[in-house]
Amino acid sequence: MDLSHKLAISYYKTIATINEPHKVFLVQHQENQKIYIKKILDVYNLNVYEHLYNNYIIGTPKIIDYYEENNQLIIIEEYISGCSLQELIQTSTLSKADILNYMIDLCNILEQLHSIKPAVIHRDIKPSNVIITNYNHAVLLDFNAAKYYSASSTEDTVFLGTQGYAAPEQYGFGSSSPQTDIYSLGILLKEMLASINEFSDYLNPIVIKCTQINPSERFNNIKELRVALQVHIKPTRKKILPQSLLQYVPPGYRTRTPWKMLIASLCYLFISWLCLSLEVQNTFGIALWIERIFLLGMMLFIIFGCFNYMGVQKFIPLCNYKNRLVRYLGIAILDITVVFTLLIVLFIIEAVCFPM
Repeated sequence: MDLSHKLAISYYKTIATINEPHKVFLVQHQENQKIYIKKILDVYNLNVYEHLYNNYIIGTPKIIDYYEENNQLIIIEEYISGCSLQELIQTSTLSKADILNYMIDLCNILEQLHSIKPAVIHRDIKPSNVIITNYNHAVLLDFNAAKYYSASSTEDTVFLGTQGYAAPEQYGFGSSSPQTDIYSLGILLKEMLASINEFSDYLNPIVIKCTQINPSERFNNIKELRVALQVHIKPTRKKILPQSLLQYVPPGYRTRTPWKMLIASLCYLFISWLCLSLEVQNTFGIALWIERIFLLGMMLFIIFGCFNYMGVQKFIPLCNYKNRLVRYLGIAILDITVVFTLLIVLFIIEAVCFPM
C-alpha cells in the first residue's frame, strides 16, 4: 500500500476515546484543526473500503484516508454530528413520521451500495450503526462486516454481524445477498415501532415480508421495499436548505417541525426581550447597550452549546463521549468557558472605552 497514506494518517492526533473495545477514537488534523473519526479494524474487507474511499456513498461518512498494516486497517473518516438511533429507540422519542423517513433514508443508502457491481452487502444494520443528524436524516456507519455479493457462493464461511439483526444466512444457512440487508432493515423497523408501542396495519406486513427466513420470500430488492414504504408515507418531511446554508439555521428550526419552531421562536423572543430591556445601575447609553448585547450573546451561546450549533461541541472532547453524564459535563464546560471569555472581553472593552 502507498506509504503516502501512512504519512497522511500520522497528521491526525487522538484527542478522545469514543469506544475503546472497538478501537474508535476522535482525532484532530494537526494542520487544518478539523475533527475526524479514527477506527482500527481487525476484521474488514479491504476492497470494500478502497471502493468507498474512491466512490463516496451519499448517506455514509466519507472515508478521508486509510492504511493497512500488520493485519489491521486504520480508517480516518468524516465526523458525523448527531445521536444514535439506538438512543432514540431507548428513550422512545421517535414518531411514525420519523420512522418512515429514516427507513427511506436507509433504503436510499443501501440502493447505492447494492447497485455497485458486484453489490456491496452491509451485513450489520442495527440501531447503534445509524446516526440521526442534526438535520433529522439517517446516516449508516461501520462497514467492517461488509462484503461483495457473490452469486456462486453457497454460504457465508465466517459469521459477521450482530445477533438479533443478522439474517439466517449469516449463520451459515446460505450466502449473504441484498436480501440480507433487507432482513436487517425489517428487524430495525420492527424495533422502532415497538419503541413507541405502534401497531401499523401497513407497516407490520412490511416487517413480516422483510424478515422471512427464506431470502426469496423477502422483497426482491431495496427499491421494491422503498416503494412499499412510500405508498403510505405522508409528505411530512419539508424540503431543506442546501447543506452549506442549513448549518447556519439555529436550533429549533433545523427540522422545520411546527411545534419546535413555535417553542424556539417564543424562547428567542423572551431571551431577546429580557436581555435588551435590562437596566444596570449607573450604566447608560452605549455602555448599557454593549452590556445588553453581550448578555444576549451569552444566553444564545448557552443554547447553541447545548444543541451543538454548527458543531461547536467538537472543541470539547468530553461532549463526544457515549456516557451521558460525561457528555453533559463537557457541554457545561463549553458553555462556562465561552461565557467567562465574553465576560473578560466585556470587562476589557468597558475598561478601555468607558473608564471610571
